[in-house]
Amino acid sequence: MIGTGSCYQIWGPGVATRRHDTLKEHGQGDLFGAAPAETYRPDPERVRRRIDSILAELRGEISARHWEYGRASFVRMAFPNLTCWLPDDEAARLEAEFEAEMARLRAA
Repeated sequence: MIGTGSCYQIWGPGVATRRHDTLKEHGQGDLFGAAPAETYRPDPERVRRRIDSILAELRGEISARHWEYGRASFVRMAFPNLTCWLPDDEAARLEAEFEAEMARLRAA
């Protein structure tokens, strides 16, 4: 299995900008203050579509040699971050599919 446990959020430019704007508006916060109450939960359907596109991309590859290193590294890092937002049974099934495709590519 790729990874189980808590989700790791991949920060995009919009998040960094919002954090930067907040610091400018309110000054630097207390280092040990309370965590922000606002949380982000991605839409599970969007997550599923992204996972499906990654798996389709993997299935279309002939071997790992044909897949560029940077893309492979990114997908290995991002896939568990996507599946952790889904129900455990669905995440486990998708992670098994991902591992099977990666093993197929390595063997080719």
